[in-house]
Amino acid sequence: MTGVLTDGGVFVGGGGADYGVPQELALKYGNRHGLIAGATGTGKTVTLQILAEGFSSAGVPVFMADVKGDLSGIAAAGSEAGKLHGAFTERSNTIGFDLSYRSFPTVFWDMFGEKGHPVRTTVSEMGPLLLSRLMGLSEAQEGVINIAFHLADKEGLALLDLNDLRAMLRHVGEQADQIELEYGNVDTRSIGAIQRQLLVLENQGGDKFFGEPALELSDLIRTDSSGMGQINLLAADKLMSSPQLYATFLLWLLSELFEELPEIGNPDKPKLVFFFDEAHLLFDDAPKALVDKVEQVARLIRSKGVGVYFITQNPADVPDGILSQLGNRVQHALRAFTARDQRDLRRAAENYRANPAFDTELAIKEVGTGEAVTSFLQAKGVPGIVERTLVRPPQSRLGPLSAQERAQVMAESAFGTKYDTPIDRESAQEILAQRAEAAAQEAAKAEADAQAKAQAPAARSELEDSFDGFNNARRYQPATKTARKTQARSGRSDSVMTTFGKSLARQLGTKTGQALVRGVLGSLFKSR
Repeated sequence: MTGVLTDGGVFVGGGGADYGVPQELALKYGNRHGLIAGATGTGKTVTLQILAEGFSSAGVPVFMADVKGDLSGIAAAGSEAGKLHGAFTERSNTIGFDLSYRSFPTVFWDMFGEKGHPVRTTVSEMGPLLLSRLMGLSEAQEGVINIAFHLADKEGLALLDLNDLRAMLRHVGEQADQIELEYGNVDTRSIGAIQRQLLVLENQGGDKFFGEPALELSDLIRTDSSGMGQINLLAADKLMSSPQLYATFLLWLLSELFEELPEIGNPDKPKLVFFFDEAHLLFDDAPKALVDKVEQVARLIRSKGVGVYFITQNPADVPDGILSQLGNRVQHALRAFTARDQRDLRRAAENYRANPAFDTELAIKEVGTGEAVTSFLQAKGVPGIVERTLVRPPQSRLGPLSAQERAQVMAESAFGTKYDTPIDRESAQEILAQRAEAAAQEAAKAEADAQAKAQAPAARSELEDSFDGFNNARRYQPATKTARKTQARSGRSDSVMTTFGKSLARQLGTKTGQALVRGVLGSLFKSR
């Protein structure tokens, strides 16, 4: 009987005429990426679940988004009391699979912090390109965002959350005239438009995504004590109401993995497997620069040991440049009701290496639920011949956990104390506010000094006048030589007359003096 793991591969199901030929995804090619496609209700979720189980059993950590909320059961073991136990047992016997129920080590994450540990990043780590994509900015507005980031780096201002970015944009607007020659024209209308988009992003819950403590990638790439890979499950049912935020977050995570992980070449097994569900959201109306970035990441990240698996309804949702790099493929049924559907079906069939035993296009159209057309890389990375495959049943529970069960798993997690409580350290908003306050205080002081200076001269002049009068009354003022002579002559004449007058006044007060005066006056009249 076949287990989850075969010799160097993950058992996916049974192929061939009687479904008795094991179909395996080779671990050493697990980083060559993959595709899981098919219409709604054809079994993509089960395929995603069993691949995650297989990689985890091989000691490979997994990250995947739970878009519909029904993947959380991977944290609990399946049960013989389950309603599908009979069907699973029959399928297991058909494909030669040893069905044994078990749970898998799971960590729940949630951008909103409701159904998992909060997952955050900073505005700086997101970067201007992805942030502009997230807000749907125009080219001119993206230019303003780039100026804000560059100026923040230059001035040592940390951009951690949306409030920091708002403050930085105001700072750019206030300095528009000074920075125009270095960075180009900054239109205040563009800044206003960006601020409005930030408000929209905040209303969508983006304010909870930006902040600290930021997610450390090493916390995603872990194994448990038994050596099983940790399955990181992002609760995305609420997040899907903001598809731009969902797609940008996953792309950011891929970009961070690409930038931070070291090159390891071609490992025996992946270091991490990343499942990107609802992948069409990433490429809908995406600018060419963004598509080019995704293609670059997909092409180069495999050398870092990361396998990326896109899950979507139609392979046509994925650009050709990326689709050509997806070596491991599981194609569930496609419905061909319209001419466009038929073209997409034909195109999907052309992506497989033909099997002479059946018509691939017809098989993709006819496979039932739980069945798929598969192709996995073989020796030397050669695509395998396409096979109709009956996908094995999951060992974990099919369906969601209850709220109590989820809470229990979260309580036992080691990441609660690290991520559950947000941190608000000093960053651009606080520093710019301090600068503005200091500038306001300096301006107020300068204005007060100017007013004091304007009033001070009148007060000093009045005081100086008082002192001048006092000093002039007491101080000796030396005169010129001519003035001293005039003053001397005048002083002597005044002295004689004054002396005569005083003597005359004294003599008039006596009889002798009076007789003397009468005699002098009489002589004067006789002479006339």
